[in-house]
Amino acid sequence: MTSMLKVIEVIAESNKSWEDAAGIAVARAGKTLKGIKSIYIKDLQAKVENNKIVMYRVNANISFVLE
Repeated sequence: MTSMLKVIEVIAESNKSWEDAAGIAVARAGKTLKGIKSIYIKDLQAKVENNKIVMYRVNANISFVLE
């Protein structure tokens, strides 16, 4: 039996790093989705205040298995 995946687009933020923002995206999606298989980072952004990065943001696609 072959499986079919669905893809959703999410945006997540972290004040630590882009990697942390990606982890937050997967963890939050995992609260309502089952069978997450991958995350594809489409875009990276950062908010800057006083010449310092204060927020890291990822725009990502998360794929999961349809039941």
